[in-house]
Amino acid sequence: MEGVSWPSEEELDGIRKVVAEMAGRSPKEVRVVVSPYRICPLGAHIDHQGGVVSALTVNKGVLLGFIPSGDSQVLLRSGQFKGEVRFRVDDIQHPRHIDLKNDKIITNGSSKSNEQCDWGRYARGALYALQSRENHLSQLMGCKLSFLITGVLSSLGTAIKSLFSYENKFYTVRWGIIGFISGSKGLDSSGLSSSAAVGIAYLLAFENANNLMASPMENIEYDRLIENGFLGLKNGILDQSAILLSRYGCLTFMNCKFERARYLDNLLWISQTKEHKLVRLKLQKNQEVDMSKSFKILLALSGLKHALTNNPGYNNRVAECQEAARVLLNASGNDNLEPLLSNVEPEAYEAHKGKLEATLARRAEHYFSENMRVIKGLEAWASGNLEDFGKLMTGSGLSSIKNYECGAEPLIQLYEILVRAPGVYGARFSGAGFRGCCIAIVDAGRAAEAASFVRDEYRKLQPELASQIDPDTSVLICEAGHSACILL
Repeated sequence: MEGVSWPSEEELDGIRKVVAEMAGRSPKEVRVVVSPYRICPLGAHIDHQGGVVSALTVNKGVLLGFIPSGDSQVLLRSGQFKGEVRFRVDDIQHPRHIDLKNDKIITNGSSKSNEQCDWGRYARGALYALQSRENHLSQLMGCKLSFLITGVLSSLGTAIKSLFSYENKFYTVRWGIIGFISGSKGLDSSGLSSSAAVGIAYLLAFENANNLMASPMENIEYDRLIENGFLGLKNGILDQSAILLSRYGCLTFMNCKFERARYLDNLLWISQTKEHKLVRLKLQKNQEVDMSKSFKILLALSGLKHALTNNPGYNNRVAECQEAARVLLNASGNDNLEPLLSNVEPEAYEAHKGKLEATLARRAEHYFSENMRVIKGLEAWASGNLEDFGKLMTGSGLSSIKNYECGAEPLIQLYEILVRAPGVYGARFSGAGFRGCCIAIVDAGRAAEAASFVRDEYRKLQPELASQIDPDTSVLICEAGHSACILL
């Protein structure tokens, strides 16, 4: 893959060796899913409202080595967590936030509670998403047969052709996998979309093991079904879109205003992102830039770790954005539209924002100002103006703190340190802002100096948290990455 330094041959050989030993097969038979982490320089917290966002993948992420099991059994081990996860692909998966009884882990022959085996949930979620696709396509085929029988379709030839167009896509997950999954050292709770990277890795592995074809757009929706439908998290499509659509050398811009997924009799109707652009960084003379020489990406860890689904703050803010949209749509005579801020025209927002109570006003202000920052950021990036792009990025971080009101004190302190660091163009915290890390775009020639500054300054303000982080990974200097793929 062009310009990408991760994964190394040493990492790949290590993964293949583990899986080969688990399966009793040759390392040459092991396939490896490479699923990178992502950063969102601009477009924070607005994907779930259908806003426009930007993203870069980095040269860190999740590796999932696997071999088709040859039967319905799934056997998984992790480089970060203890025990084995075992289940069958013909087990019917139920949403975890509704029914948690099926999620068990096997360790030395004993069954442990869901609390202790959380790492297996994304594999089950991937199977849940693919099972939902099977049910949906099965329903479509049933409809075609019904039309044929009742004579709704006038031409038998048309009916057969239409039916087989669905039959060619109709499939079932029959084969399990034997797999070993491992994330980049120290980044498993970093706020870099590690959950989406894991979900996508399992989707690609199950699809590959079963010779199933799915487009990136379809997998974006399947991963959203893992997180929204299976885990009960009310996030948008930024993470999975970035991981699946990004290309090395480009900043990915995405319009997240999508046709909402609809459920009929618990079956998913697939929706898609409407637009995405891959924009290369260019010099003033319209020459493409070598990204690795022009800038680096700093990942500065805070030491704060907890699961996003266990914190109501994120879901509460999503609900507040929806309530702000509802008020604005009602005020502008568009109460028939779904309560998303992307359905509110900027002119309607300006005309009626005075009707919002203080909290909702801040949420709406973040959405509309962040949307504008993304649009301006696209122009700055395309013209090679990293200084202006960085200022917009820092403004995004400030609005996340002031208007979206997320970010624990250590993360806010880390953000402020990054903004002051030598050579940094712009910074903000990553993820939902309640844990993990802050990110920065920094001049490539000053990246090491900036990393040292951030490490020292953060240790002064948060000595206890800093002491819990491996010094080798407390501030990482990264490069841009590629999209998720399978190495055979």
